[in-house]
Amino acid sequence: MQNLNFHTYKFRFKNSENKVSIFDPVRKKFIILQPEEWVRQHCIQFLIQEKGYPKSLINVEKEIIINTLKKRYDIVVYNPDGSIHLIVECKAPKINVNQKTFDQIARYNLELNATFLMVTNGLNHYYCQMDFENECYQFLKEIPEYKK
Repeated sequence: MQNLNFHTYKFRFKNSENKVSIFDPVRKKFIILQPEEWVRQHCIQFLIQEKGYPKSLINVEKEIIINTLKKRYDIVVYNPDGSIHLIVECKAPKINVNQKTFDQIARYNLELNATFLMVTNGLNHYYCQMDFENECYQFLKEIPEYKK
């Protein structure tokens, strides 16, 4: 797999029927290794190891309904009170992050009401903080570390 713009993390891999799988510590199972999953697993490690978010507050690949359409978010980080702190949208490295990507995560956030947004293709990372009063988001250099 391609090198990404994250620190180097240790992963568990499994080969089965000529397909490589990577262990997801949040879902607690092996997932077929596709380019987007490679980015997702790096992002999970980034959140846990670099930003200090507890694994117990992270949710991966769950279905949500937006305007009667079924969609799947990549990663959500909850606050201890159950509200949503962060939504992460992961794309494969060959996918350019553009306005369409931000529109997608903004639509998800209409339903989820996260304080922070992160969009990454593994090479470029973008962080935003929601301004609910003015219905917009402000770009940040980083997302905050977890505070207990």
